[in-house]
Amino acid sequence: MDAPTTTSADNGTSGGGGGWFTPRNKPTTNQGSEPGPDEGHRPDATGPAGRPTNGPEARSGGTAVPPPSTAGSASTGPAEQERPSPHAISTLTSMAPPAEPRVPDQREAPTPSPSTPPVSAPPAEEASPDALLVRRAMSEVTPVADKVTSYFYALLFVRHPDLRPMFPPAMDTQRDRLLRALLTAAEHIDNTDVLVDYLRNLGRGHRKYGTRPEHYPAVGECLIAALSKYAAGVWNEDMEAAWVRTYTTISQIMIDAAAADELRAPAWWYAEIVTHELRTPDVAVITVRPDQPYPFLAGQYTSLETPWWPRIWRHYSFASAPRSDGLLSFHVKAVPAGWVSNALVHRARPGDIIRLGPPVGSMTVDHTTDSGLLCLGGGTGIAPIKAMVEDVAEHGERRPVEVFYGARTDQDLYDIDTMLRLQQSHPWLSVRAIIDQLAHQQLPDAVRAYGPWNEYDAYLSGPPGMIRSGVDALREIGIPSERIRHDSVTELIANGL
Repeated sequence: MDAPTTTSADNGTSGGGGGWFTPRNKPTTNQGSEPGPDEGHRPDATGPAGRPTNGPEARSGGTAVPPPSTAGSASTGPAEQERPSPHAISTLTSMAPPAEPRVPDQREAPTPSPSTPPVSAPPAEEASPDALLVRRAMSEVTPVADKVTSYFYALLFVRHPDLRPMFPPAMDTQRDRLLRALLTAAEHIDNTDVLVDYLRNLGRGHRKYGTRPEHYPAVGECLIAALSKYAAGVWNEDMEAAWVRTYTTISQIMIDAAAADELRAPAWWYAEIVTHELRTPDVAVITVRPDQPYPFLAGQYTSLETPWWPRIWRHYSFASAPRSDGLLSFHVKAVPAGWVSNALVHRARPGDIIRLGPPVGSMTVDHTTDSGLLCLGGGTGIAPIKAMVEDVAEHGERRPVEVFYGARTDQDLYDIDTMLRLQQSHPWLSVRAIIDQLAHQQLPDAVRAYGPWNEYDAYLSGPPGMIRSGVDALREIGIPSERIRHDSVTELIANGL
């Protein structure tokens, strides 16, 4: 299920809920473990609304489609047991290992970002029967995606009106997220490694929205009803059963990840703004102090919610490596009709309280190799690039780091002085500013004039168009896809994160 946004969240991971989408086992939490942030950990001035005492209970029944065969469904054994359905199950059933830590150890070969599909996912050698059926349904409904998502949410809110307050008043962005999440799951249904990481991050991120296990059956039933209505030309019992199995597996992975995450981290963090520096008329550098320790890696990003637009979350990259004082920095550009960005740039002041979701993203430095870093940062995309440069410096490495800092005008190079100071302090760092209006070329094109880059790992951060053209340019000059890393923070799913 795509991420709803909400002012209220709950750390509970147990719950009832009936119907044929009910998780096969209830996540078990250690009663002696800290469940997350309580009132004693929050600042006195709490901007967004607090948690409700009792969350909405899921309703069973009411589904628009009949339940599939559930032979053996009375089992309530652990997650490792076989799924109750006797049907052939897609390769998603191998996705049941324990959830990984939120801040992973450095890996020799980082996997593609769990928050977005890889740039070029290798096709499965042979698609599973369920994958074929799921993709067939998706191809049928994609041309009428807007109708599908509108019908899904209308059905959800009519059948389960108690869930409506969990979602933002304006549903336009939320509707887009649903389709993108489905397309991602359908595209990678047989790509276990990519999809498991992706779903685990979604499950962890859903905690801040107040999503609980009993919410998944309601969403699943309405989703199947919407798909069956708009894929009526190809819909049959086999396709329905495939979607039921797929959704049940997907939701269980997310539920398990959320339950594991609850034992070691809060659902969200409150953070006080301590400095607010306006670098340009529409770009601000904001530093916040979380109310609890906030572990993350340089290059990652998080979601922010302001008190002025409750239930609306937006993604921003960390603009520095982890600091000893625990402070976090973000670069925010106010965009037209951007509710959160304009509030943060033009309204926020020191002392204001915002909320932070968990850190996500895999565009992090691999410290197990001495390969050079080729970094392309466009606009506020320079923020995670700066954080990774600081990360390399703090590890005492002398590997070459080449930074291309792109902007439309010289005024948009709002952080060039910081980058040049870093260059003066570290001889292994080279910073090149690429101004579109002066160079008459865009950032990816400028990279071709330098090199060679065959011994470098490439990192890209910036607008989606820059990332797409940057990936193409890097491939053209010989950098293999597995050495090109980026995290799209444009709420592709996202982030449901």
